[in-house]
Amino acid sequence: MQLILGRHNLTCPPPELQQALADGSVVTIGNFDGIHLGHQAILDQVAALAKSSGLPSVVMVFEPLPAEFFAPESAPVRLMNLREKVRAFQRTDIDYVLVIRFDAAFAALRAQTFVDTILHRQLNVRHLVVGDDFRFGAERKGDFNFLTLQGRALGFSVSEMTTYELHGRRVSSTLVRQALEDNNLTLARELLGGAFCFHGRVIHGKKLGRQLGFRTLNLNPKRMRMPLIGVYTVYVHGLSNGPQPGIANIGIRPTVKGERPSIEVHLFDWDRDVYGAHVRVEIDQFVRAEQAFASLDALKQQITQDVARARRLLAL
Repeated sequence: MQLILGRHNLTCPPPELQQALADGSVVTIGNFDGIHLGHQAILDQVAALAKSSGLPSVVMVFEPLPAEFFAPESAPVRLMNLREKVRAFQRTDIDYVLVIRFDAAFAALRAQTFVDTILHRQLNVRHLVVGDDFRFGAERKGDFNFLTLQGRALGFSVSEMTTYELHGRRVSSTLVRQALEDNNLTLARELLGGAFCFHGRVIHGKKLGRQLGFRTLNLNPKRMRMPLIGVYTVYVHGLSNGPQPGIANIGIRPTVKGERPSIEVHLFDWDRDVYGAHVRVEIDQFVRAEQAFASLDALKQQITQDVARARRLLAL
């Protein structure tokens, strides 16, 4: 998978990209937040169609998400930041991921211009896969029927995205968010096809964990809000040959008046410094909700209980 960052790389594409798109492409467009089973089915559909056509597959996503641009205060909480999304795309058979900056200029782009310029001239689209409720362009005037008509005139076909159902319900990012908010980690795991994870680099914190007798790895999740908040058993990948078990506090740390979301992980039977390491934190089981404590001593007592319970849950 290769990353195309920004529309300028389509306006003046590098020679290898220009050559790759010379005969056309198979394109899909969406938020793809979470890359759940429904998304995976769409990506498989696009990759298979591209392979059978002898063309490259392209996924177009936006940063920030359109809902975040138009209504940041009410936009749904993200399941993935951009880096995590790119990592997930790397595990698929998609050839190119195009990240377009969603700003005022792009929001004002007419639907016809979007089709003529980006889809037709720059991506040389031969087949487009989108949802039947897909809307785009200034004032959301472009839709599935508009694309179908444009395709007939410009020489590309349009098909609907594969619908993926689980337990009789359509799998969606909204359903994943609700499962995480409810701490229904079993359902979230089923919808995602695996455990919900955070990725990040281990950074220096305030060293409060050491004062309390529980050293922690601190991660900046690069989010303003978190899809789940609380204390969880976790497995951390990327520090050794296998996953390391531990317990994590995910939230804003109300006892010490935290303001931005953070992830603090205490690994069991681990005493190495790993600042700068990139890790994947796999959420395993819910332990308790995040809460404020009257003192650090009260917090330490609760952490001691949490660690004991986490060890039991993980059978350690």
